[in-house]
Amino acid sequence: MNIEKTLDIENTLRSIVAVRATVPEDAYTANTLGTLREGSGVVIRSNGLVLTIGYLITEADEVWLTRHDGKVVPAHALAYDQETGFGLVQALAPLDLPALELGSASGADLGDPVVLADGTGQYVEAEIVAKQEFAGYWEYLLDEALFVAPAHPSWGGAALVGADGKLIGVGSLRLQMSQGSEVADINMAVPIDLLRPILDDLLTRGQVNKPARPWLGAFSAESNGDVVVMNVAPGSPAADAGLRHGDVIAEIRDSDVDGLADFYRKVWNSGPAGAEIPLRVLRDGRDAWLRVKTADRQSFLKKPQLQ
Repeated sequence: MNIEKTLDIENTLRSIVAVRATVPEDAYTANTLGTLREGSGVVIRSNGLVLTIGYLITEADEVWLTRHDGKVVPAHALAYDQETGFGLVQALAPLDLPALELGSASGADLGDPVVLADGTGQYVEAEIVAKQEFAGYWEYLLDEALFVAPAHPSWGGAALVGADGKLIGVGSLRLQMSQGSEVADINMAVPIDLLRPILDDLLTRGQVNKPARPWLGAFSAESNGDVVVMNVAPGSPAADAGLRHGDVIAEIRDSDVDGLADFYRKVWNSGPAGAEIPLRVLRDGRDAWLRVKTADRQSFLKKPQLQ
């Protein structure tokens, strides 16, 4: 199926803008994500509300949106949801662009044709190659993410659009998928269905109205079912507790850890942010017990300031 025959590409592209954000050098995420971040966003309301991927605007003190005709509009980083990864930006001057209608990721099937389009007008005709759980090394988990191929080279905040012209996801990562002896580049997108239940809270409160998840500040990977610590964030609960590169996290509160997703779920179910969690780690072939006092990740970040 040629999606261009059913989708008005040019009209769809009008609703997608380039996003450029600057972040103070002393911001918590400056070293890991940089102080200049560029990607895309999607206009989802006619008043200039733009949906993007949150890492582009985390701790940003300046945000600029650029239309396809080159017009640049200042904007404000309105909200970033740690759990979904979505970010919201509000234009501070008229964008005069149509909003892209929200669709349904749950209704999308494997093999469905899609378009992944960025804010410069570049797009890739692709198809959905997987819908499955995704665990990111930065304490991030989606029960069902969307994976599409071929990959778009400028994926951050790009709009994933179905054949009906509706937004079904927002680009987050570029990954590799193995099929036999072949390796293909794919994009992971956050399903749009995750936005609806939290949108009102993000608009009115800047965050979801529920207790924050406990956060460790550990960057971990899964290797043959083991959770291996790659690094810890400076000043984080994990760093304060003495968690180190190379530690294998084996137990949480006397419960075995079975992979990265299981590790995250056990941490998040261990109590509110601020609770203390006992961890058994394997270090240099020996057991070590650590007690990590979790925190609210948001408390480490600079808050958006309306100019």
